[in-house]
Amino acid sequence: MNHYPTTLILTALSAGIILLAGCSANSQPIIDTKGVNMTVYEEDLAECKTYSEQVNVGEGMGKSAGVGAATGGAVGAIAKDGNIGRGAGIGAVLGASRGGVKAAGDKEKVVKQCLRGRGYKVLN
Repeated sequence: MNHYPTTLILTALSAGIILLAGCSANSQPIIDTKGVNMTVYEEDLAECKTYSEQVNVGEGMGKSAGVGAATGGAVGAIAKDGNIGRGAGIGAVLGASRGGVKAAGDKEKVVKQCLRGRGYKVLN
């Protein structure tokens, strides 16, 4: 039985998740602007975004891909067709996607925490 369409669909969905993760990492925090000097805020926001670049997206995706490959390979081994390679491939793609989403969320948290530390009231 050919599972090529299933693999293709999972790969496309995973790529979409990664792209969405990248978009969410670039979303602007919402702050209470009452009494805020917006020029200073923009400078602080830029500095906080620079700090968020220290989150290693590639490393998180790599680790998650490895775990996903191992899990997928195990599932493939016990599946009816016993295709370890296909299971590992699908698991790696899904794991990398999950790692990318998590890293994007971590970057967003760094920006918000940095702004809070500088006295801004972050609303989201």
